[in-house]
Amino acid sequence: MRRTVGVLVGGFFLLSTVAHAQDARAIVSQAVQTELAADAADHSHWLYFDVDRKPSGTVKQWVAETRGGDLDRVVENNGQKLSRAEQQSRMENFIRDHGAQAKQRKDGQHDDQQASQMLSMLPHAFIWTKSLVKGNTTVLHFKPDPNFHPPTWESRVFAAMEGEMTVDNAQHRIVSLKGRMIHDVLFGEGLFGHLKAGGSFDVERRETGKGVWQITETHVHIQGRALLFKDISEDEDEQKTQFRQLTGNPSFDDAERELLAIDSRSG
Repeated sequence: MRRTVGVLVGGFFLLSTVAHAQDARAIVSQAVQTELAADAADHSHWLYFDVDRKPSGTVKQWVAETRGGDLDRVVENNGQKLSRAEQQSRMENFIRDHGAQAKQRKDGQHDDQQASQMLSMLPHAFIWTKSLVKGNTTVLHFKPDPNFHPPTWESRVFAAMEGEMTVDNAQHRIVSLKGRMIHDVLFGEGLFGHLKAGGSFDVERRETGKGVWQITETHVHIQGRALLFKDISEDEDEQKTQFRQLTGNPSFDDAERELLAIDSRSG
């Protein structure tokens, strides 16, 4: 009798654990599909203040999104404030430089495509469990799934992470994604690259307009080398604030007028 009860209790616990994991994965899958659909449907353009800190220095700038790309009004570069004339000159140089615009668009498209691919892997690359429900959000823990086989070198880094993701329960949107590398990653047995365990990333998001969510903070600290002896260390802290939606389908000239109308002392 005791053995029977023990088997039943053990079986119930196992089923509950499996159901719990499936429920967590379902939350992640729904959030991923919501994010991909929202991104495809969003054609809005925004203006915001950006502070980007790297070992090479800190850049403070206003950014305006346009139909042709982003236009930046740099107000401070590595502690040195730029005059209004220099700020305007830099913007106008970019507006005239079609090659720089094309490169920006190409880089942006590559980044967007890579982000979508990585996002789509989230439900499959990790083992998901619920950590807690906090207010209108659910916190989920993830760790690498040993049955997942990364299809690309980039996803090998992604699959070496363990951490937490917070999801908005009402809108099924990703509020934050935090992780750290739990083991080294070798490319070509170390010949083509080596990323060290202990690296971390933290992405924070919030709703800036009805149904529009934006990344507001990014913290990436990963050390290593790749492509023989090329340093690919990522050491960056970026914060975006003061979001304002731009009307219509702005051009670079429209964006310049919007940016110049801002008090350069703001931010």
